[in-house]
Amino acid sequence: MDVLLTGVTGYIGRRLLPALLLAGHDVTCCVRDRARFDAQAYGSKRLKVVEVDFLDPSSLLSIPDSLDAAYYLIHSMSASTAEFEQMEAQCALNFRDRITKTSVRQVIYLSGIVNESELSPHLRSRLLVEQILSAGNYHLTTLRAGIIVGSGSASFEIIRDLIEKLPIMIAPRWLNTKSQPIAIRNVIQFLSGVLLLDETFDRSYDIGGPEVLTYKEMLYRFASVRKLRRIIIAVPIMTPQLSSYWLYFVTSTSYKLAVNLVDSMKVEVICKPNDLNSMLDIDLMTYEQAVRLAFEKVSNQKVPSSWTDALSAKDLHEGFDQLIEVPTYGCLKDERSIEVADEQAAVHKIWSIGGRNGWYFGHWLWEIRGFIDKLFGGVGLRRGRKNQDSLQPGDALDFWRVLYASADEQRLLLYAEMKLPGEAWLEFEVKNGKIKQTATFRPKGLWGRIYWYMLVPIHHFIFSGMIKKIAR
Repeated sequence: MDVLLTGVTGYIGRRLLPALLLAGHDVTCCVRDRARFDAQAYGSKRLKVVEVDFLDPSSLLSIPDSLDAAYYLIHSMSASTAEFEQMEAQCALNFRDRITKTSVRQVIYLSGIVNESELSPHLRSRLLVEQILSAGNYHLTTLRAGIIVGSGSASFEIIRDLIEKLPIMIAPRWLNTKSQPIAIRNVIQFLSGVLLLDETFDRSYDIGGPEVLTYKEMLYRFASVRKLRRIIIAVPIMTPQLSSYWLYFVTSTSYKLAVNLVDSMKVEVICKPNDLNSMLDIDLMTYEQAVRLAFEKVSNQKVPSSWTDALSAKDLHEGFDQLIEVPTYGCLKDERSIEVADEQAAVHKIWSIGGRNGWYFGHWLWEIRGFIDKLFGGVGLRRGRKNQDSLQPGDALDFWRVLYASADEQRLLLYAEMKLPGEAWLEFEVKNGKIKQTATFRPKGLWGRIYWYMLVPIHHFIFSGMIKKIAR
């Protein structure tokens, strides 16, 4: 059958796509930027890609008319806290208006569990989107999930940061809020299981794991899986804003995501009873089973998607094509080259840069830059990287974003998502027995130029040391 998949570059979409292809469906993927999505990596002739900006109704004309079902997986939790509600509503309206003109029979929407009268902006927005989508001339099936546990998920990585970094935690009182976490594997089973299943048409289902836990219990159970002893003390004095700052500085999350998560964590998310898992014959995983499975993926370097796939820098939302051609005019550069005996070894080292491997030279200076970035509301270094030995366009790499990565061309191009008075690129190219390393900075105004020239000595120290280490 013909299936439309939106949000394919997001955390859920990247994991659902292989399941749909394996089931033999023809899948049309909607992406905002083709450069962020490597369709060839899936090796399937059943996969088609169209460029769509759901805030631009005219771009939705590229969606094919012949469809059986569509998945709506568009969320904006990492967007501005003041804008995402309006953005999500507009995207949903544009999607509904276009999809009603196709032959689609069913739309499947992944929402959030709604069981309190006072909702967070995030959950309120998801409920509004559900109401918008329900007005279409198709059958809507809504799956409502709470905390999703899996390698690379925001909740998993935040809890991992807290448990592995803090032996003693003075935490906000929302740690006593109850939730019903669900394994990402079960989420994918539910999403694929309801596809064109008549019994699920025009219905909504809460999906969750077999246990109701407080966030505090989740932290303790996570620590148990990791064989770590931790002390957690919940205090009532932390305001939501302080809680957001606490999450932001202690974990790898962005500030915008921290604000939206804290707002949601104050609300209990417990499933209303239903028989969907029995209908689909799904064996629900416990929280500890989900955590163990996530760590298997992490240790085997098989994390297919991560919350870091969401873009941070506003410039990137205009498309990678706007940035992949590194500018020359009005730019300041640090260019270096060095001979290398083994090109393949150098390429492997470049492809393994960042994350737990660090930047090979002056690591403490990179750490300081990451901390300063956090102070100014940036992403910092803690995002790391999804897989330590592979890179694809769109991947996060500490406070950089991969724009271009071609092992055949032996070229890697990164764009800075850190807070800067300008724009920055870092490029590596291995050719003719040499490594060429270029840092390009396009300053914004006088302060941008002052910033660059102030750091010239530090750049000389770091960049010269880094290229030598790579060549070695």
